[in-house]
Amino acid sequence: MKLLKLVPDDTNISFLRWRMPFFIVSGLLILASWALVAFQGLNLGVDFVGGQMIRTTFVGQAEAPVPQMRDTIAKLGYGDPIIQRFGADNEASIRMKLPEGSEAQPDLANTMANRITGALKAEFPDVRIDGVDSVSGKVSEELFRTGLLSLLLSMVAISIYIWVRFEWQFGVGALLALFHDVSLTLGFFALTQLEFDLNIVAAILTIIGYSLNDTIVVYDRIRENLKKFRKMPIPELLDLSVNETLSRTVMTNLSLLIALIPLLAFGPASLFGMTAAITLGIFIGTYSSIYMAAPLLIWMGVKSDSFVPQADASDKAERIARGETA
Repeated sequence: MKLLKLVPDDTNISFLRWRMPFFIVSGLLILASWALVAFQGLNLGVDFVGGQMIRTTFVGQAEAPVPQMRDTIAKLGYGDPIIQRFGADNEASIRMKLPEGSEAQPDLANTMANRITGALKAEFPDVRIDGVDSVSGKVSEELFRTGLLSLLLSMVAISIYIWVRFEWQFGVGALLALFHDVSLTLGFFALTQLEFDLNIVAAILTIIGYSLNDTIVVYDRIRENLKKFRKMPIPELLDLSVNETLSRTVMTNLSLLIALIPLLAFGPASLFGMTAAITLGIFIGTYSSIYMAAPLLIWMGVKSDSFVPQADASDKAERIARGETA
């Protein structure tokens, strides 16, 4: 039985031919992403901003009555609530800041949650309270710092690993590719205003791992071809390396998407943001491995013979190994 091949063995796509336009596009996307994060901000979840989130479902209605809910909760005197559709049209999440003094008196937060849920049940008999999550301000700040630190340290550690395994140019290329992936993911969440919580931090770490894996596969093939084709122009050598790993990349991506797309379409609303981030990360990570990590080697001066020992040094080492005098 003949095996299915999604990418023919003789595939020869000139990826590096379009490296400059794609590099410009990537730069503009990074700038746009950070502009969105700076001016529009991320829709931080309770994990990072502190407060309470109450998840509700209106069983007997097609849509959650968001305006009426806002009026009902505002009358309680705890400030304006942030109410958003959460999953299906009849599901909504309510986010409230913790009341003043709740750090010293935790019962104040429980009292607020009880009053809000009681008011909702009195006003809307068909409402179902699906859950109440509470995070203190001190804990949320610590979670935010820890999450940000974990992202930065993982990127630095990965770059050092690639530097040691390959050369410094490869480490810098991988770090810039990861920066590209993280930036575009943050820009996506700033644009869509999907809730950004600890699940999304886990998704970004997953994206970093996936992108790194794809980049290392490409870099490993580049290193092998640098030893085999010492006179081949570096753009052609990079194209050859990417094409040789293309079959593996396509099969890996397809396998992941087969699992992610059903989860994205039919999975629980609580996992939608995380699933969307990982799905986006598959495409971003593959793109950055081809159009960021590989072309950056050219701009950092890598040539076909950059890491090949000189002939005289090689001959000397060979003579020494045979016990001959230099």
